[in-house]
Amino acid sequence: MTQYLISFNDGDMTFPDEDLPDVARAAHAVVQEIKDAGQFVFAGGLGDPGKATVVATNGVVSEGPNPATKDFIGGFTVVDVATRAEALQWAAKIAVACRCAQEIREFLSKPAR
Repeated sequence: MTQYLISFNDGDMTFPDEDLPDVARAAHAVVQEIKDAGQFVFAGGLGDPGKATVVATNGVVSEGPNPATKDFIGGFTVVDVATRAEALQWAAKIAVACRCAQEIREFLSKPAR
């Protein structure tokens, strides 16, 4: 099995505020479907990128995001699947539920649990 990161950029979920309950229900339903399939690893949303902290290679800590970064991950799901095609199928379901495009990337080695 291979793990994939399915993610979307911060700010990509653009829909009217009144649609949030429907989007949340749809997203939770897809996550439950992934869990029921035994392919769920972890999921979460990330906080405001403006509140990020960067630790440089020399140990210097800077408040705020890396100034060279243009896009920030807004949320993600990690799945453990047999094929890339399966990861793409989950990404498609998440994209529909969250109403925004999803990017998938394979983990180079399986992270320790």
